[in-house]
Amino acid sequence: MAKDLKTLREDYKQMNKSCFILGASGETGKELLKEILQTQLYSKVTLIGRRELKFEDEAYKDVKQEVVDFEKLDEYSSAFQGHDVGFCCLGTTKAKSGEAGFIRVDHDYVLKSAQLAKAGGCQHFNLESSKGADKESSFLYLRVKGEVEAEVEEIEFDRLSIFRPAVLLVDREESRPLEWLTRKLMVPVSHLFPTSYSVPIPTLVKAMLHNAILGSDKKVDLLENKAIHTLGKVWETSS
Repeated sequence: MAKDLKTLREDYKQMNKSCFILGASGETGKELLKEILQTQLYSKVTLIGRRELKFEDEAYKDVKQEVVDFEKLDEYSSAFQGHDVGFCCLGTTKAKSGEAGFIRVDHDYVLKSAQLAKAGGCQHFNLESSKGADKESSFLYLRVKGEVEAEVEEIEFDRLSIFRPAVLLVDREESRPLEWLTRKLMVPVSHLFPTSYSVPIPTLVKAMLHNAILGSDKKVDLLENKAIHTLGKVWETSS
């Protein structure tokens, strides 16, 4: 299995695909960028964000950055042109940004970015969503996640991969007391039910890349938490 996966990786590299990452300043985006650069899966990597990120490591020297105003994304359509693959890790919380701000980031920014990516030639769009996402949910967070999933699907990418991770296990740099407490409480639960209620961010990232190189006959891949664990673990054991 490991040998087959390594072959798939090499075949994928030979395609000289380019990719962009939305949300590279967040925990998932940072880890994703790190893994992409380590594996050298893409011939060109572009970060699209509201500010330029500073990197000291030499490994990041060829990473291109496009600074955009998410409130005026139509004026920055060129940033989304010429990428084969897109990874969307945009997201905030109601506690941090308020209800209107949360909807603006997790729905409006995501949807408009997906539309521009499609117009710019992106063939495979990867969307980080959430376990329990449902456009009919009575919970704002899950409803918004479900709504944007459905609307991005209507854009009709050649391939759309939607990832629905459960609680993300990470030592977040930004101080969010409630998340910190949740993660602490989830540690013993994650040992008892490792694929049901949580997932380490490195595992999610590895699952994203594993899924990318596998290809799919389906236009839409919906990967729940258990599938994320499976793909991520196989990637880890083959590295």
